[in-house]
Amino acid sequence: MRKLCLVIAACCFAHQESSASGRNADVGDGQTTVRVATFNISFHRKSEGLLKKRLASGKGLNFSRTAEIIQRVNPDVILLNEFDYDQTGAGIASFESKFLAIGQNGQPPIEFQYRFFAPVNTGVDSGVDLDDDGTLGTPTDAFGYGVFPGQYGMVVLSKFPIESDQVRSFQKFLWKDMPGAVWPIVPQTGEPFYSNAAMEVFRLSSKSHWDVPINVGNNTIHLLASHPTPPAFDGAEDRNGKRNHDEIRLFADYISGDCDYLYDDKGDRGGLADGSHFIIVGDQNADPNDGDSHRGAAKLLIDHPLVNSSFTPRSTGGTKYSQLQGGKNDSQTGDPSEDTADFGDHNVGNLRIDYCLPSRTLKVTGSGVFWPAPGEDGAGLVKATDHRLVWIDVEK
Repeated sequence: MRKLCLVIAACCFAHQESSASGRNADVGDGQTTVRVATFNISFHRKSEGLLKKRLASGKGLNFSRTAEIIQRVNPDVILLNEFDYDQTGAGIASFESKFLAIGQNGQPPIEFQYRFFAPVNTGVDSGVDLDDDGTLGTPTDAFGYGVFPGQYGMVVLSKFPIESDQVRSFQKFLWKDMPGAVWPIVPQTGEPFYSNAAMEVFRLSSKSHWDVPINVGNNTIHLLASHPTPPAFDGAEDRNGKRNHDEIRLFADYISGDCDYLYDDKGDRGGLADGSHFIIVGDQNADPNDGDSHRGAAKLLIDHPLVNSSFTPRSTGGTKYSQLQGGKNDSQTGDPSEDTADFGDHNVGNLRIDYCLPSRTLKVTGSGVFWPAPGEDGAGLVKATDHRLVWIDVEK
């Protein structure tokens, strides 16, 4: 079998440069190296169609900064979180042609031959009063918070063929159908926070969960992409924290194979086949040590027996900014070099919430977070978003 080397990207620039220079440049049948990245780029706007319009103009400092980060890392496969969905794909087409395909600040342009995007639950009205405020049709009554359908969507870009007809989407899976789900309870009464009517229609995924098969030579890599809701913006019932936990659990169950309860949007049941190569990617909104997530939600994946967690992506910038910013960071217990997001010194501080987690069928050979320290090359680019691009290198 052809040797397969997978790379998932998010590093500080200093060691990203040497990693990129050592990659096999052949992207044809003989390629042995693949780089996969996850990046929450915050390409969300306040009204439907606005992102598409802005990208079509070919102008925008944060668009350029984001494109430059991606060009510097040069992934072969990347998940973009928080990219507003539009059915035609005009927005992502403009980002590719007007930003990624044009060298930013002296960087080589990057081209992806394949893309996958699909509807998500944000902004899709549930028809019931999910937040129990007596008003229907608000953004908090949508299956995932959003002011229009598709806000905060997801896109996968790839230099390798995507088996689009084999993608499994779990957008419509109902929370009530997960055995042992941690449903929110009103502490004062002990009663369920959500009504029976709400739970009959409540979709678990706040955006969507995708299994995107990607062909790399003779191998198929299952890119397991998601973006669970933040464990915040709720009350003592912890409804978002518990939903975040169960959204993360969905993929933990999916890779275990012991999930006959799970059905995709086509009605097919069950999880990933035993022995499959997979990489779990996305903004999970859960830190294994700090923050407000529920009952170690992140560890459902990090400590999973089928996940290769022999590495942890790091950066120099995460450590340095934690020291400079202080505040909430001073009381955290996690290693700041592992942080992937900067949420402000007086809010929750910097956290590790963005992940690239491969199966144990893949050997990790490198990893990182693109977060240069002050004064390092590319340091100003991270102003584009409060998240950092994350990557790993793996070899079969």
